[in-house]
Amino acid sequence: MAKWNSTKYPGVRYREHKTRKHGIKPDQYFAIRYQKDGERKEEGVGWASEGWTPSKVALKLAELKAAATTGDGESRLSDARARAEAEKQQEQARQEREAKDNITLSSYFDDIYYPAISQEKKNSAHIREESLFRLWIKRPMGDKPLKNISAFDLERLKKAMLKKGRSPRSVEYALTTLGQIFRHAERLGYFQGDIPTTKVKRLKYDNKRVRFLSQDEAHHLLEILQKKSQETYEIALLSLHCGLRAGEVFSLTWKDIDLDHCLITLLDTKSSRTRTVSMTADVMSCLMAKEPGSKQDLIFPDRKNGGIRKQISKTFPRAVTDAGLNDGIEDRRQRVTFHTLRHTFASWLVMEGISLYDVKELLGHATLTMTERYAHLAPGRNKRAAATMEQIFNKKDNLENIAGIKVVNIE
Repeated sequence: MAKWNSTKYPGVRYREHKTRKHGIKPDQYFAIRYQKDGERKEEGVGWASEGWTPSKVALKLAELKAAATTGDGESRLSDARARAEAEKQQEQARQEREAKDNITLSSYFDDIYYPAISQEKKNSAHIREESLFRLWIKRPMGDKPLKNISAFDLERLKKAMLKKGRSPRSVEYALTTLGQIFRHAERLGYFQGDIPTTKVKRLKYDNKRVRFLSQDEAHHLLEILQKKSQETYEIALLSLHCGLRAGEVFSLTWKDIDLDHCLITLLDTKSSRTRTVSMTADVMSCLMAKEPGSKQDLIFPDRKNGGIRKQISKTFPRAVTDAGLNDGIEDRRQRVTFHTLRHTFASWLVMEGISLYDVKELLGHATLTMTERYAHLAPGRNKRAAATMEQIFNKKDNLENIAGIKVVNIE
């Protein structure tokens, strides 16, 4: 331990570092001694390399003594340091608060929100949000601080998307994405106040697709697909015969296929429920003809990177065009898409008398309400209703004719 050396200033001393230099001389560490409340106190001040000199240390000591006498200010160096540290932390907190208050929508999405949801949400979900943000949200309001985005900005976004021909459903997705961003920012302390999406009038729309294929249309489409692309044909066949979503087909691995019992097990589905579906003979033949990989291998991997596909091949809409299935159809609910195959699967089953509950389980719907859209296809449903109404009116006519009674409605 280096010894302490006195200076010409009372209460000021120093010690020299054994190896560290300040210029050509050893670096010196200064300390002060003083009396406080009848006790001798000693506090370190700092190094010569930090700018301290014996005279500056003596001046600091004089300031502390004066403060002790007048009661104005800190009388101990540790108190002054504590105050300085508190002020520093307050300033840092102020700057952090200011940075949070002024963070722009794009900065928050790119640096905080999207990295989080890309780990939490399924690929299809966070990819859709990123696409909506990049194509529609970023340009008109990405440079605005979150706190400055208003319902008026969102109304303009809604109007712009509709003007460009986007569907009401797409507009709804964009507004929902914005709402999730703001709620996420609110939880992390980046946003305070009313979330602007809650003040936007939502569009009323019926987005339910009502088109399903006839058997002739389905066979014709599959024939065209098989000529164009065997793989796209196989993917379409699985959707049509088993009611699978595109994402469910893309995620299938060989461990999900039970050829012995003709079953497909679907894990991590849209409803977060595992379900099992039976394969038709055509699907069985299709899969048995393929070269099986290891249990973890995807059955239909992306050709570019070997991972899970992001979207259906463009071969499918080309085949739909060649089959003329969308000729002259403008209503998007009536246009044939890949999802029409799953819709056709459900429609055919209901038309053949399969109960809505059974169809719900096969489709993996979370609630029966989602499956009730097919209820009108149940065999004889409308005819039975019409026949019942005829019976009701016939009863009324019979009463009037037989008893001479005038039947009136009492409200």
